[in-house]
Amino acid sequence: MKKYANNSPEAMARILVMQMMCDGNFDPEEIDELEHLRVYEALDISRKGFITVLQDYCNDVSDEADDEGQIKLIDRERIDALLDTVDDPKKRLLLAALALDLSKADDDFSPAELAVFGHMLNRWHLSLDQLQAAFAGD
Repeated sequence: MKKYANNSPEAMARILVMQMMCDGNFDPEEIDELEHLRVYEALDISRKGFITVLQDYCNDVSDEADDEGQIKLIDRERIDALLDTVDDPKKRLLLAALALDLSKADDDFSPAELAVFGHMLNRWHLSLDQLQAAFAGD
């Protein structure tokens, strides 16, 4: 996996990319939602920078393919390593809220997205109530 500095815009973008890709379906609604949610501004990354992170993530994950070309989009070790690159509590809250919004963008919160999102909350010791409290009124 490509290394990004902890709490960097790229590290945060990669976590969102992971959430968006975990169900194996990168929906156009999710891309539209990036603009609508002002994700680039929130993460302090350009659209081009975000797309570079997306491309790097896809390349990294495809490099992990087994001999038959199978790729595990949900791999606990990879997910934990990526989640651990963000340790700032405010950035974790922001990412969790954005991940939830992006997962709901296509009106299909898949079991894979739900599992990864739930793992994110558990790993970061966050609750839905904390997300609601942090972003109520936004």
